[in-house]
Amino acid sequence: MSFFEITAVLLSLAAVFAYVNFRLIRLPMTIGVMLLALLSSLALLGISHFRPGLSEEAARLLHHINFEKLLLHGILSLLLFAGSLHIDISELRENRWAILLLSTVGVVLSTGLVGGGVWLLFKLLSIDLPLIHCLLLGALISPTDPIAVLGIMRTANASAALQIQISGESLFNDGIGVVVFIALLDLGRGGFVGFNHVLALIFTEAIGGAALGFAIGWIVYLMLCRIDRYDVEVLLTISLATGVYALAERLHVSPPIAVVAAGLLIGNRGRALAMSEKTRQNLDLFWSMIDEFLNAVLFLLIGLDMLVIPLNRALLIAIACVIPIILLARFLSVCAVIAPLRQWKRFERGTLAILTWAGLRGGISVALALSLPDQMNRETLLAITYGVVVFSIVVQGLTIGPLVRRFQAQPG
Repeated sequence: MSFFEITAVLLSLAAVFAYVNFRLIRLPMTIGVMLLALLSSLALLGISHFRPGLSEEAARLLHHINFEKLLLHGILSLLLFAGSLHIDISELRENRWAILLLSTVGVVLSTGLVGGGVWLLFKLLSIDLPLIHCLLLGALISPTDPIAVLGIMRTANASAALQIQISGESLFNDGIGVVVFIALLDLGRGGFVGFNHVLALIFTEAIGGAALGFAIGWIVYLMLCRIDRYDVEVLLTISLATGVYALAERLHVSPPIAVVAAGLLIGNRGRALAMSEKTRQNLDLFWSMIDEFLNAVLFLLIGLDMLVIPLNRALLIAIACVIPIILLARFLSVCAVIAPLRQWKRFERGTLAILTWAGLRGGISVALALSLPDQMNRETLLAITYGVVVFSIVVQGLTIGPLVRRFQAQPG
C-alpha cells in the first residue's frame, strides 16, 4: 500500500472509533479509541483461526508504519507544543522544585528501582535477562508520557496545583529519560559511560534544549508582535513547533524540551502581548484540533500494535508481575522527592497517591522499546513495555478521575 492509502486507512479508523466511542462508550476519546483498536486487534486474531492470513495482512500494513520515527521524529513536536501552550508559567514557577526533582532525580531513581526489581523477579522466574537490559526497561518506562497524561488530567478535575505538578513533570521528564536510556544503551553495547559523562549529557540536552527553544521562540514572538493576521500567526506557531524540534535534533540537544520551552513562551507572553482576541481564539481552536486529532491517531496505533507485539503466556505472566514493581518504584521515587520538600512547601491531601497513579506511560515508551537492537532482548522488552503501557492507559487512566475526586472530597 502507498503512504497515502495507509494514512487514509488510519484516519478513517480513528474517525470511526472516535464516533463509536462518543455515541456508545463515552470514555475519554484517547482511551476509547485505544480500547476499540485493541478489541479490533483481538477480533482479527480470533478470526484468523478461521480465515488464515487476515491478521497477517493487517500486521503487514502496520509494519509499513515506523512507529518510532512517526512519534519521536514526527508528531511529538506538535503534541508537545499543543500541551505546553496552555501551561501557566507562573504556576510552573511556584512548583518548580517539585517538577524539577520529579523529572530528574525521580526518573533516575525509578530507573534503578525498576531495573533492579525486574532483574530479581526474572531470576525467580528463571528468565535469563542481564541487569543492563532490565535497567534499559527501567529507563524507557520511568518517564511519564506527556501525551497520555495531559489528555487524561484535563478530564480528571484535579486542582490547579496537582495538574501543574503532573503536567509539568510529564512535559520535561521524557528528555531526561531519553538521556538515561541512551547512556545505558551505550553501556550495553560495551562502551564506557561514566557519571560525569551522564551529567554532561543531561546538562547539554536539557539546558541546551531549553535555551534553543526560548531563543527561537523569542524570535517568533517578535514576529507575532508585528502582525495582526491570525492565519499567518497560526502558521508561524506550526513552523516554530516543527522547526525548533528538527533543529534541536541536528544540534544534539533535547528536542522535546526545546519545543516545550518555545510553547511556554508563546503560550504565556505571546498569547498575552502579541495576539488579538481573534487570533487567540483561532490559535486555541487550531491547536486543540491538532491535539485531539493526533492523539486519536497515536492511541489508535498503540491499540493496533497488539497485532505485531509478540505476546505469549510466559510474557503475560511476566507483565502481570512487572506492573506492581513499576508502580512501587514510581511511589518510592515520588516519596523521595516530595518528602524533603514538605519542610518548605505544603502539598495537598493525596498528593503521593495521585502523583503515583497519574504517572501514565504511553507512546514514547513503546517508541523507545522499538529502537532497541535485537541483541538486547528487544522482543521481550517490547512486549513487557507494551503490556505496561496498555495497563497504564486503560486501568490507571480510567481510575485517576475517581481517585482525585475521592481525595478532594475529603476534608483537609
